[in-house]
Amino acid sequence: MNFVRRGTNPGGWLALAATGVLLQACAQQPSGPGVRMFAADMAGAAKTCVVPKVTPIANQETQVAMKVGSDGGWCGITVSNNGQPYAAGLVVAKPVHGQPFIHTVGNDTRIDYTPDRGVGGSDTFAVKLIPGDATIRVSVAIGSP
Repeated sequence: MNFVRRGTNPGGWLALAATGVLLQACAQQPSGPGVRMFAADMAGAAKTCVVPKVTPIANQETQVAMKVGSDGGWCGITVSNNGQPYAAGLVVAKPVHGQPFIHTVGNDTRIDYTPDRGVGGSDTFAVKLIPGDATIRVSVAIGSP
């Protein structure tokens, strides 16, 4: 038996079109060829986050000064390995007053640090990036929220 749908459902098509527009609006500019980043990659950032541009060098240690508020959000250091993300990031020195999180975002590797909520003062941690054994040593100044 064949069923033929007669009439239209403009509300259904409108909802489908609106969903497409919303998904397109979430997309940000690509960080590299063929890679798209979405607004979700930026959600949860601390209100105060100051980090310099960092270019890791193989087999060397790079010092980074970070300023972040303790409002529960993260502050990220973005690095790449010749335009590609690193294969891995290893925490070689743990922070005392927060948590690091190393992950890929587009063609970059991002080292996020989230200080414990409401804590002020300073913290330090270090991450070794693989391949190349570049080390990022971070000194964190934690401000009040």
